[in-house]
Amino acid sequence: MNLPLYIAKRYLLSRKKTNIINIISGISIVGMSVGTMALVVVLSVFNGFDGLIKSLFSSFDPDLKITVAEGKSFQDSTTVFQQLRHLPEVADYAQIIEENALLRYSNQQYIATVMGVSPSFQQMTGIDTMLVDGKFKLEDANNYYAVIGQGVAYYLSVGLNFINPIQVYVPQRGRTSGLGLVGNFNHDIIFPTGIFSIQQEIDSKYVIVPMAFARRLFEMPTGVSAIELKLKKDAPVKEVQQKIQAMLGDKFVVKNRYQQHDYLYKIMQSEKWAVYLILVFILLIASFNIVGSLTMLILDKKEDINILKSMGANHSLIRKIFLFEGWSISIIGAVVGTFLGLAVSWIQQQYGLLKLTGGSSFIIDAYPVKIIPMDVTAIFISVLVIGFFAAWFPVRFISGKYLTNESH
Repeated sequence: MNLPLYIAKRYLLSRKKTNIINIISGISIVGMSVGTMALVVVLSVFNGFDGLIKSLFSSFDPDLKITVAEGKSFQDSTTVFQQLRHLPEVADYAQIIEENALLRYSNQQYIATVMGVSPSFQQMTGIDTMLVDGKFKLEDANNYYAVIGQGVAYYLSVGLNFINPIQVYVPQRGRTSGLGLVGNFNHDIIFPTGIFSIQQEIDSKYVIVPMAFARRLFEMPTGVSAIELKLKKDAPVKEVQQKIQAMLGDKFVVKNRYQQHDYLYKIMQSEKWAVYLILVFILLIASFNIVGSLTMLILDKKEDINILKSMGANHSLIRKIFLFEGWSISIIGAVVGTFLGLAVSWIQQQYGLLKLTGGSSFIIDAYPVKIIPMDVTAIFISVLVIGFFAAWFPVRFISGKYLTNESH
């Protein structure tokens, strides 16, 4: 039997001479439990939003995107790109042309990015599942059409039931002087057939049009702005990325899905861990109750300490008793808080009880939750570490001072 642990357990469960010690111990357990639960729930919600945004971007962004390191366009008719098309890991290959353009619709004007895509674009993305109005249709036998972001539609006041087309203006290549739209800008019209909603940054930026329309508008009979690749289901993205980068050399940049929005993902991770540190700091403050409770317990058990010493207990054994007593409070708080946090997160994940304000305007109507075991483990260990030092401080300094005095 572990004697210090056995005595510490008896101290934890038994009534003390001073009732306030029991009350402070109970408050300590509640404080650690609530803090641990808050950490589990908040980080799970952050993970839920992170997963949601990644799933939304996956509907628009390719597995790999190839752009030129310098300049705006390049030729993809070279031998290396022909080889790239036939790599065993590549499932789909799409050509992209992107240029900014001035859009006019009735009396509204807006600058957006016109994105010309090849026919395989729809097959390699899930953008057709993100439509909030209309359908994903870019061309038929005689006409070209556009699918626009919800933000672009808002700024232009576009309605799919209206009969007016969107007018598109881009500067003519090689023209550097002159005023006015006529004679200095290429002009074309296109009718919208669908409106998509993915993420505000994308929704307010892109207008998707057929490749043929973009080539005519931008005077680019050949060349592309980017190549987008969809990989086969089991293909290792990182290895394929490195392989393609080696094939293309330093003149091209190959980015995976997360690198295409690395700034956004870094911000999300920074926010997550900033909240984690804030809650850990609050938990650290809550652990001061353990310091107070243990300090009062040491003073309350002076007679027991003398009895143990007379029976041959050394200072190390007595310190272990109170260390285990204080640490037991944080362990109980960590276990109870983790269980409650997981329970709350699971209920929210299954039933979505906590709704988003104005949920009807979002893709989801309740807070998303995703439980990551590594995060739960990190929280549990953090609480145990905080509890250990909260117990170690009074044991090391207060009981040590008292034991020393008694020895004299």
